Parts: sequence; structure tokens; C-alpha cells
Amino acid sequence: MDKTDIWSKLAAPLPAGVISWRQDGKPSQRDGKHFARFVAYIEANTVRERLDSVVPGEWDLTLELMPQLPGVDDESSAASFKARLQILGVIREDVGTGKDYKQAATDAFKRAAVRFGIAHELYAYEQNWVQVDSDGKYAKPLEDPQTAYTRRWGAPVAERVVTERVATAAPLSAASSFELSAEPSSALPTDTPVTIADADMPSCPKCSGRMWDNRVSKRNPKAPDYKCRDRSCDGVVWPEKAGQPSRQPAMAGSENRRTELDSSPLVETDDIPF
Repeated sequence: MDKTDIWSKLAAPLPAGVISWRQDGKPSQRDGKHFARFVAYIEANTVRERLDSVVPGEWDLTLELMPQLPGVDDESSAASFKARLQILGVIREDVGTGKDYKQAATDAFKRAAVRFGIAHELYAYEQNWVQVDSDGKYAKPLEDPQTAYTRRWGAPVAERVVTERVATAAPLSAASSFELSAEPSSALPTDTPVTIADADMPSCPKCSGRMWDNRVSKRNPKAPDYKCRDRSCDGVVWPEKAGQPSRQPAMAGSENRRTELDSSPLVETDDIPF
């Protein structure tokens, strides 16, 4: 294989059954029920299997222990490593953290692998809020997170994005072709299952762009219900006042047909979805 084929195979969609879900942050309450955000992740062995199957004997991993930052008392960031992953002479680096050396080293390894496109499709997942049995850190979901995600967003969504990215991916150069970014999301589910086909969002009254849905997570009831996703725009939609007729804001095109995200998420994190 030439290198173009190798990069494509490294970034190919993961096989079924290797993606798991874990709770991220504390649950939030709504209408007497508790909901927690779950994020998709994979095990480090999945990354090793992908490397060994595509470039057996042609990859190398070096880990460098990073000094502890002063004033950081977060138990989840007690240790950190910098991973240096080399594949066929191409090098990618990233830093991982954890509550111990093993967790930090694994996190760094997976982060570096993402820079080669391995498991980058996890960034295509929407936020997954699942009802749990309590408000504790280790609350148990009342529904399988994968089932909840599929019912709400539909399984083909992430798969279609992955297929498009892999099909158009160029060979890796000095700047990684697979560094992705995504805005944080935090829209809690309603009692009625939401699907992409029937979920509409108002468009920004100023720029007609897409908006964040703040109705669930806002703490001040007088705060805007919707806020423009464009940080350079100050467009908002205010909550209705008692006695006023219901507003029917203009709807954007098909690109807005999904339950959208809050600009101030309940759980802020820059963690990679591993």
C-alpha cells in the first residue's frame, strides 16, 4: 500500500462493538428526573489492534512523564504524560492526564493516535443525555446509552459523517489532517423522543444562523432561551412573557433540523471522547 491508503485505513470507521459509553460529570435534574451526559470512548487495546493490523512493526510509542502543575489539586489530573507516536516516519504528539500513571499514559496514547485519524469519528457524536437513577457521580443509567443515542439521533448520522471524512481525507502532512474540533453540547432530552427529522430550531433573528438552546440549562429564568452560535453575533431569543402571544421564530434550513446545544454547557470539559 502507498501512504495514502495507509492513512485511510488508519482512519477507517471502527468495527462494531468497540465503542463504549461512560458518564461525564454529575447528573442534572429536570422535572424530578436526573439526566447525565454520557460520552463515547474506546479502549487503548482497540488503538493497538488498529496499528498492528495496518502498520505491523512500523509504529513506535514513546512516553514522557510531565511535571505536575503547581496549584492543581484535581484528582483526575494527578499524573500526565506526553505521548510521541511515530508511524512510517510521521510523528504526532499529544498530552494525556489521569488519576495515576497508567490512566495518564493510556490517555496520552489515544490522544496521539487521534492525530493519525484513529477513532476520530467519535467527534461526530452528538451529546448523549441519559436518564439515571440518582444524582450521584456513579449513578446508573436507566437505559443503555447506545440505545438512547440511536433513538434520539439515529445511528446513520455519525456513520455518514465518518464515511464522508474518510473518502475526502488527504495524506497526512506536517500539519495533521485529522485534528477536529467541536463546540460543547448540553441539550437535555425531553420526555418525547427527539429525532433529526422532527426537531426544529429557531434561526438567529440577526444573522439567520444556528442557535444554542439554553432553555434547560439556564439558571436565570429571565435569561435568553436561545443564543446565536456565532460568537461575533449577539442575536438572542428571549423567553415569552405572561399574557403575550406565543412567538413563532423563523426556522432555518435543513441544516438546523436537530435539537441543538447550549453555549454554556452544564459540564465543561475539553477532554477527548475517550
